[in-house]
Amino acid sequence: MPGYTLTYFPVRGRAEHIRLLCWDQGIPLTEDEVQMQDWASGKGNLKKNAVFGQLPKFLDGDFILYQSNTILRYLGRKHGLGGTNDQEIAVIDMMNDGVEDLRQKYYKFLFLDNESNKEKYQQDVSSILTAFEKVLSQNPKGPNFLVGDKISYADYNLLDTLHCNLDLSSECLSSFPLLTAYVDRLVSRPKLRVYLESDGRKRRPITPKHK
Repeated sequence: MPGYTLTYFPVRGRAEHIRLLCWDQGIPLTEDEVQMQDWASGKGNLKKNAVFGQLPKFLDGDFILYQSNTILRYLGRKHGLGGTNDQEIAVIDMMNDGVEDLRQKYYKFLFLDNESNKEKYQQDVSSILTAFEKVLSQNPKGPNFLVGDKISYADYNLLDTLHCNLDLSSECLSSFPLLTAYVDRLVSRPKLRVYLESDGRKRRPITPKHK
């Protein structure tokens, strides 16, 4: 079993979907935490060497990747979580892009708009959640996963992003029974449940703003 190293801040942020995938799949993952003040001050060469000046950084032996969704896709494809044919691969990729749209709206609201635009944010989120509810309802293999009858890397991304929105409003899924059941099902997966109840998970806020 390969061992990977994930370099990121002590928050969930842009690395949590990677952690969810690794824990659920039983993939060893070493965490290399970087304190935000050290990153901001340019301590060491980590920021200087980052391809786009961002974390997370992912190490697979001598192979280095940046960009969180690239890392997620790499792991998904390497560990059989990225689709079994060209069409399924494309649809999973599409789902992951849809999750990214939801995540970007969440970050924009959290860091730029906040309470001043909460009603519009909730409307925008409801529209995207409606789309994902429809995706689950139309999956010919059933509503357990976004694509087919097997979990994919996009499911870990969606679960994390739904958790972020549930933190903002515990009622945000109340009109979406399939998504509600989807979350309940995923968090009940034995290895995933162990991680979600772990001290490592609990001590990490969603973002620095949540401290």
